[in-house]
Amino acid sequence: MTDALVRSPGITRVVPAARAAASEPRSSGVARDPSVDAIRVALLVVVFALHAMMVGVSVGADGPVLQNAIEHQAWFAPVSWVVQIMPLFFIAGGFSSFHHWRSMRSRGASGAEYVRARLERLVRPAIAVVAVVAGSLVWLAPAGLAPELVATAGFRIGQPLWFLGVYLATSALVPLMVRAHERARMLTPIVLLAAVVAVDALRFSTGIEAIGFLNLLLVWLLVQQLGFHLADGGLDRLAPSALWGVAAASLTLLAVLTVAGPYSGDMYVNLNPPTLCLVVLGVAQLALFQLARPRIRAWVERADASRLVSAVGERAMTIYLWHMPVLVALAGGLLVANAGAGLALPEPLSADWWATRPVWLSVAAAAVVPVTLLFARFERGRAHRPVPHAAPAASESRPAARSAAVDAVCGVAGIAVVLVTGFGPVQAVIALALLAVALRGSTTVRAAARSAVPTRPTGLRRARSRAGT
Repeated sequence: MTDALVRSPGITRVVPAARAAASEPRSSGVARDPSVDAIRVALLVVVFALHAMMVGVSVGADGPVLQNAIEHQAWFAPVSWVVQIMPLFFIAGGFSSFHHWRSMRSRGASGAEYVRARLERLVRPAIAVVAVVAGSLVWLAPAGLAPELVATAGFRIGQPLWFLGVYLATSALVPLMVRAHERARMLTPIVLLAAVVAVDALRFSTGIEAIGFLNLLLVWLLVQQLGFHLADGGLDRLAPSALWGVAAASLTLLAVLTVAGPYSGDMYVNLNPPTLCLVVLGVAQLALFQLARPRIRAWVERADASRLVSAVGERAMTIYLWHMPVLVALAGGLLVANAGAGLALPEPLSADWWATRPVWLSVAAAAVVPVTLLFARFERGRAHRPVPHAAPAASESRPAARSAAVDAVCGVAGIAVVLVTGFGPVQAVIALALLAVALRGSTTVRAAARSAVPTRPTGLRRARSRAGT
């Protein structure tokens, strides 16, 4: 096998083809940046650990209690500046989406094909988790579990789904936002920033909290746009001193916004709804990540961690979607053990509770592994060969674009149903129907594209077969 030339912003190197193939998603056609892949895995670990620490199980005067153990804790606000990593998650996603879409576009794919490819990758695991979780909760209610406890479990499981819904929406807009980046590299984020500030100002001045949820799209589109700036190599031209200055200025501005301004110092309060603070935090995280990229690349190569990073990366959405159901199931197991075997459950945040956290984290991590291996097939799907195109497409049909937009809206709406209303049987059926529409569109267009690819004349195929080509 020949060697592969791998290029990414700030690095060009030759690696053995077998190793390059092992570190690539199947049929992506896009050179990977090991620092971005590694940081996405690290961020996923942080999310899992944080959510595991939030699980508080105890027995109160009125019976079993399942709660967020660190919610409304004053000491958590400064900690949240470190563990609120969603901005960097969307920056890394923007980096990957930028390269993925430009690679597909260079092969002649349309924006609609890109959107449907992303829908297929993201909707499959969503269908699996909605179906299994809803079925399990429906079964638990008549099994004797208190209805309010079942409702709480459904709420806790559904909380992380906001990320999937927003990620679906921002991914569907990647072709449009990349075009805006290419035509107005600086103006695009400035316009988005002005819109974010306007939404926050209107929300605070009117006291209408619902206005803030407009930033569910605006904030994360802006942060995704930062990932485009990382992907196009623009940050590689900045000196380390300039990056340190950007990080320091961003954190200083964040301090002003939270101490003297109207924003909470807890970055998780600023997540719901998203505010300007997450954008400022994202700029700081981007600068610090850019400074750390050479060291992260060196570590991946020195530790030969590319296979591990690739294996986790291919299952990242499955891990994200299933870690909370696993945590809630384990919490339910503790309650059962308490009722049946008298297992002592320490009060959340007590000294005994903190002492048991290492064991809890280890058990939770071990439990997530087999669940991920079982359900990862829905995320990875079947290996698809890329559909060849004669030349880069200058435009795409309006019906195809409209159809892809409808599919994307159905996908986001399907997630929103269970996120807002819970995993009840009626809600689950509605959500699954919407997700099925989104998935059906992506699989239908892929099949149509394959059937439209012209085949070689039979004589030519036989001649090349005899020639060994």
